[in-house]
Amino acid sequence: MGSDNCLVIHLTLIPYLKAAKELKTKPTQHSVKELLNTGIQPDILVCRTEHPITMDIRRKVGLFCNVDINSVIEAMDAETIYDVPLLMLEERLDSTVLTKLRLPDRREPDLTRWKSFLKKLKNPKTTVNIGLVGKYNELQDAYKSIHESFVHAGAANECKVNVVPIHSEQLEGDPEEIQQKFAGLHGILVAPGFGERGINGKIAAIKYVRQNNIPFFGICLGMQCAVVEFAQHVLGLTGAASTEVNPDGPYPVINMMEEQKKITNKGGTMRLGAFECELKRKSKAAQAYGNLKISERHRHRYEFNNEYREQIEQAGLIASGINPESNLVEIVELKDHPWFVGVQFHPELKSTVENPHPLFVHFVKAAVGYQKGHEKNKSGNPA
Repeated sequence: MGSDNCLVIHLTLIPYLKAAKELKTKPTQHSVKELLNTGIQPDILVCRTEHPITMDIRRKVGLFCNVDINSVIEAMDAETIYDVPLLMLEERLDSTVLTKLRLPDRREPDLTRWKSFLKKLKNPKTTVNIGLVGKYNELQDAYKSIHESFVHAGAANECKVNVVPIHSEQLEGDPEEIQQKFAGLHGILVAPGFGERGINGKIAAIKYVRQNNIPFFGICLGMQCAVVEFAQHVLGLTGAASTEVNPDGPYPVINMMEEQKKITNKGGTMRLGAFECELKRKSKAAQAYGNLKISERHRHRYEFNNEYREQIEQAGLIASGINPESNLVEIVELKDHPWFVGVQFHPELKSTVENPHPLFVHFVKAAVGYQKGHEKNKSGNPA
């Protein structure tokens, strides 16, 4: 490809030896030597470090690793991962890359919105606690996108969001345990997942927040559980379930549609990828998006069963988002509730620093409102 058309950036470590009180460059030198043995010469070294790298160290690393001194980039440990782009900008990593690839470097990047986000992130005006009810909480990265979406939405509301992991299987016993576990929480998100393990705990959690007007957000399986809970305890359809959990149940309010059963590629029977959705006017979803037509990413097999739609809507759980082609229900929300929204898609996959997902933003906003109302009630003032 030629040296102007490709670039190798090697991320390496320069550890600090506490006993000697100095940074050691040998690990980086050995790392680069191993790369050279495979025929790869790094063009830029990004050096992770706990302490500032002096010019002498930069010269030494550049000399022994055969890179110019301007290509030895310091990557100091940062307070938050969101500081890193600004630190790399200070190190002129972007300009170094452009120069080596002989690309024009005409203007400074505009990071105004990023800096604004970072300022709000580090200086929140309030704090809310949101329970994340899931069944993979023991796996650190299982809900990583959801956690990051809360960071984005929290900054948008100038609020720090403390996410409290709650294993759904722990909610399947005494209902009083739910009250104890949810004490001090200002919102509940029921997470996506597959299979029947922990389903009863998710349904119990949704029943509690529905009855106690606590802000609720259900994603994928969380939305399906909201439909099942509503059918069981509001409509009185004993045995209502998803066919994923009970294939032979009397009221399959969540079911695999016939057209899905015929699909054999793209993840088998899964509905994968981006799909359009039309929102109902004046719904909470429409208010959040500020639009009546949206597109969101899906990854699921089971759907809201439209055979029960009229019955469920008449009882107060509204289908506020519909796929215009398949007529499948994508969003449900409770009419007489401060904020109760369930979505069939995965909004966490589209949330970014500069464009926090509107549903997460409005959910956090509702949690802040719930917290303030709760505090006023405790102080004896009218909410």
